[in-house]
Amino acid sequence: MAKPDKMAGEIPVVLSGFFGCTEKCRVKGRIFFMTAKENRLTTGRIAPALLQFALPFMAASFLQAVYGAVDLFVVGQYADSAAVSAVSIGSQLMMTVTALVQGISMGGTVLIGRRIGENNQPGVAKAVGNLTFLFAAIAVFLTPVMLLGTNGMVAVMMTPAEAVEYARQYVFICCAGMPFIVGYNAVSSIYRGLGDSRTPVIFISIACVVNIVLDFLLTGYFGLGAAGAAIATVAAQAVSFVCALTHMLRGGFKVPMHREDFAPRKKELTAILQVGVPLALQDVLVNVSFLAISAIINTLGVIASAAVGVVEKLMGFAFLVPGAFSSAVATMAAQNIGAGRDDRARSSMKWGIVFSLICGGIICLLSQLVPNLLVGIFTGDPAVIQSGAEYVRSYSVDCVLVSFVFCMNAYLNARGRSIVCFAHSMVATFAVRIPVTWLMSRLTSGSLTPMGIAAPAASLVSIVICVIYFAWMWSKDRRST
Repeated sequence: MAKPDKMAGEIPVVLSGFFGCTEKCRVKGRIFFMTAKENRLTTGRIAPALLQFALPFMAASFLQAVYGAVDLFVVGQYADSAAVSAVSIGSQLMMTVTALVQGISMGGTVLIGRRIGENNQPGVAKAVGNLTFLFAAIAVFLTPVMLLGTNGMVAVMMTPAEAVEYARQYVFICCAGMPFIVGYNAVSSIYRGLGDSRTPVIFISIACVVNIVLDFLLTGYFGLGAAGAAIATVAAQAVSFVCALTHMLRGGFKVPMHREDFAPRKKELTAILQVGVPLALQDVLVNVSFLAISAIINTLGVIASAAVGVVEKLMGFAFLVPGAFSSAVATMAAQNIGAGRDDRARSSMKWGIVFSLICGGIICLLSQLVPNLLVGIFTGDPAVIQSGAEYVRSYSVDCVLVSFVFCMNAYLNARGRSIVCFAHSMVATFAVRIPVTWLMSRLTSGSLTPMGIAAPAASLVSIVICVIYFAWMWSKDRRST
């Protein structure tokens, strides 16, 4: 058992409610009840544990996808096209900012997971405290900056004139809710780092229900349009965060915390940012790249634009599975690396790839056999269905390839090598995906099938880079042992 970090104070603490208790250890007169058996992610059969841990991630991702679609759906039912355009543009902007927050939160998840793997409870407390400090600072900085920058963000998006005012309202109200977005992601990253992927699902479920009810009430009944959708979103985030925080303070979080744990420490902050900053930049730049690709597609006309938009939405749901396993692998691998079990960390990556491949293979097969049926889920326009069917046939190959990319990235993040993930993602996106999309848009005569190869081509480049890096890293590990 790793020796716990020293902590000031003489208050006895009991961790048995969360970790179980049989073995005791004393640190400066304080009693920690440590578990006699290790955390469930560091022992036992890997495949069942990973699957069980990933399912709540999958549920949370699905609920978040539904959560994001509700605003647009309700506004489309009760408001005009300008309001729909405003919500769509505003959602894209907020997704980019949320990606920044989620990237940094993964740094916290990995650090907490490592401390759990080390059986280092004081280290867990310091990691949680510093993550809390960091996210509080982000909220204090980001909220006024975004509120003041609302007009500029709306202008950069080339918002249609008739939708500008609605977009400003939507973005300004959502920006006012940034503390809740930041707070919820901080709490979720703490729970997931501890090995609890189920509790965050409860809070996102609450947010989803609140958002749907308020959307229909404010947008449908009171006719507030885009502003009503924004108020519903912020209120749902606030309720979710308050519920999560209340649960934690009332005993859902059993790690002992003290005032000194919240003092900023260079070691903990560096560890969080080392993983989180490259991921945050990666997610933000990838979101920006999608905006660039949309601009390229839009030059081909409204049918092509609509078809690609529908397929992107379809693939967004398809990627929920590898995304969920990626999150699960990151936590499981971090805990096992902390416990000195890199063999289990590698195995969790391999099993994550296997599970993702099963689902990705099924989606890809269906996309080849019944593409019109899949695209028709989101649109009834025959021209859009036909064009989308062409696009999804080639694009769906990416469902197989991202199974490797996502889980490889998760393992690298757990090893603290998120800069590698950032590097290969930038190469794949800006040297392959965008140029191939642009080139095919100039060479093809109407068909979207050739343009669909851009995504799998980019993923293939990422896989090659990761495999080369793994060979070098593991060879270096063997030489050092």
